[in-house]
Amino acid sequence: MAYTVLIVDDEEGIRQSLGDILEDEGYEVLSTEDAAHAMRIIEADNPDLVFLDIWLPDRDGIELLEELRIKRPTLPVVMISGHATIDLAVKATRMGAYDFLEKPLSLERVLLTAQRALERGVLEKEFQALREDISRKWQLVGQSPVVRDLKDQITILASNTSRVLITGESGTGKELVARLIHYNGPRASNPFIEVNCAAIPQELIESELFGHEKGSFTGAYERKKGKFELADNGTLFLDEVGDMSLQTQAKVLRVIETQEFQRVGGSKKIRVDVRIIAATNKELHEEVKKGNFREDLFYRLNVIPLHIPPLRERKEDIPLLVDYFLEEFSQEYKKTRKRLTEEAMQVLINYDWPGNVRELKNVIERLVIMTRHDTVTEKDIFLYNIGKKDYFSYKTLKEAREAFERDFILAKLRENNWNISRTAEVLNIERSNLHRKIKNYGLS
Repeated sequence: MAYTVLIVDDEEGIRQSLGDILEDEGYEVLSTEDAAHAMRIIEADNPDLVFLDIWLPDRDGIELLEELRIKRPTLPVVMISGHATIDLAVKATRMGAYDFLEKPLSLERVLLTAQRALERGVLEKEFQALREDISRKWQLVGQSPVVRDLKDQITILASNTSRVLITGESGTGKELVARLIHYNGPRASNPFIEVNCAAIPQELIESELFGHEKGSFTGAYERKKGKFELADNGTLFLDEVGDMSLQTQAKVLRVIETQEFQRVGGSKKIRVDVRIIAATNKELHEEVKKGNFREDLFYRLNVIPLHIPPLRERKEDIPLLVDYFLEEFSQEYKKTRKRLTEEAMQVLINYDWPGNVRELKNVIERLVIMTRHDTVTEKDIFLYNIGKKDYFSYKTLKEAREAFERDFILAKLRENNWNISRTAEVLNIERSNLHRKIKNYGLS
């Protein structure tokens, strides 16, 4: 791949000599003498690197640098000048210039700087793409009033570093909300480290959180950094914090108060700057009353409480979530994007989703993988025991009887792996009669 380099300098001799040097190394070179033309070239040709003179006939090079940092933040810019001062060089680099070269330009310095600046540009583009991918992956889908309110709260919380306690049932998306707070805030480029306090054995959780020194306990064959240390300048997400032992709670409380800790088996104090976001599906107020959770730690974590509503309280978001997951899994598994019949969608909307969004996501993933046809029907959804009906909600006996008969036949068909003869025998009806009912109820 040939990189494109733009030279912006009012001296023709500089443009010519610098251009010749870069072209000899295989770069494609564009050049101009003024800032206005430079911006047009950047918009049209999207160069990979810019060499920019400080003094231009129509505009200050520093001003152009400032504009480029806003419009093209991943574009590396190398400032050049024959009359530079140290203060000017420092100002340019603080504003985002990759480097500052003085005239007369050194051949070796130019080529080395170009190479490293281009490498930096590639890394920044990859990082930007990664952030965009993360933004697409971690989305709070929905337009219900409770979700709009939640999005507003996330926006506010992302701009500061206060501790947040996220509550909600299992599967509602507590980790998703924690990540959105992190990735939309000033710490987004720093680590987001998750600890599931319920999944780690109590005898190992202190080592996981604070790290350990070599030989500090059986099996500690080398020094290990803990989650607090790994999350330095970033965010530590303490999931299921209500399952943390009282002994560990005391140590976490001290770290919150001092931002200092020692590795297990160590004596050196390690200082960190960590934002803590905690989450639980337990009622910590009740856990405090029972003596299972420290009251002082609860108040330290609960600076900003944030509750995630269950899916049954925002059913108007289900069609949006279904559409989002259908698209996600169709792309992931390279499947034709499926559509749901109105009846199938209504089954999903009417269901109470005890497993919340996680359960819905799993069902849609199974439908994308396992449904052979492009249209998902009620029958496909009933296979996963979703959408059992409340027969008392029907207005007439005929409607309730038909609904029950349909569901009962479908259940027996599933039990017998859709063997018609065996199912008819179990139902004690003629095989032809069962065929007719399957057709009438749209189960085929």
